[in-house]
Amino acid sequence: MPDMQKRPAQPSPSSPKAGVLTTLRNWFFAGVVVAAPLGITVWLVWSFVVLVDDAVTPWLPHSWNPQSWLGFPLPGLGIVIAVVALTMLGAFVANLFGQTMVRLGELLLARVPLVRSIYSILKQVVETIASNDSSSFKEAVLVEYPGKGLWVIGFVTSRSPDVEISGQFAGVVGVFVPSSPNPAMGQLVYVTPERIRPLDMPVEKAAKLVISFGMRSAEQVDALNK
Repeated sequence: MPDMQKRPAQPSPSSPKAGVLTTLRNWFFAGVVVAAPLGITVWLVWSFVVLVDDAVTPWLPHSWNPQSWLGFPLPGLGIVIAVVALTMLGAFVANLFGQTMVRLGELLLARVPLVRSIYSILKQVVETIASNDSSSFKEAVLVEYPGKGLWVIGFVTSRSPDVEISGQFAGVVGVFVPSSPNPAMGQLVYVTPERIRPLDMPVEKAAKLVISFGMRSAEQVDALNK
C-alpha cells in the first residue's frame, strides 16, 4: 500500500489562534459600542455650542467680550447670553406694553404673503411643543400603517382635527409616524380609531424603540443609559 503523505493539520475553529482572534474581535466591537455613542454625543453637543457661540458672541461689544481681555474664547458663552436674553425677552412680552409690541409686529408680518405663512406655521408648532396643557406627542400608540396588518409606532398629535379634515372622515385621529433612527423626521397621517392601539408605554420609551430600530426593548435601552 503506497504511503499516504501526511498533510499539515489545519487550525480548527477551537484552536488557540482562532480563540485569540475571536476575543480581539469581541473587544473591538465592545469598544465601538462604547466609543461611538459617546463620541457622536460629544461631537453634536460641541457643534451646537460652537454654532451658538459663533452666532451670538459677534454681537457683543469688544469691551464686553471676555476674549478681548482673556486672550482665548470661552466655550458656552453664547449659550449663557442666549438664555439670559430669551429670559429678558419673555419678561418683556409678559406685560401689556410688550404684548402690544408683539401684536404690532405680527400685524406687519401678516402683510407679507410668504413670510406670514412661514411665521404662522412656526408659531403654532412652537406653541404646541411649549404648551403643558397640550395633548400632542403625549400618547404613544400602534397605528395600522401603511397597510392592513402592518403596525408602526406613532404619537397622537390631535384627537380633534380641523373641521376641513374631520368633516370628510368623522372621528379621525392625527398621528405622527416617526422614522428610524431619527424620530424627529416622519409624516403625519389621519386614521380612524379602530386602526389605533394604545400603548401602555411613555412617549420617551417609544421614541427609544424607534431610535434603536426595535432591536432592543425599551427596558434594555434604559439599562444601557444607567
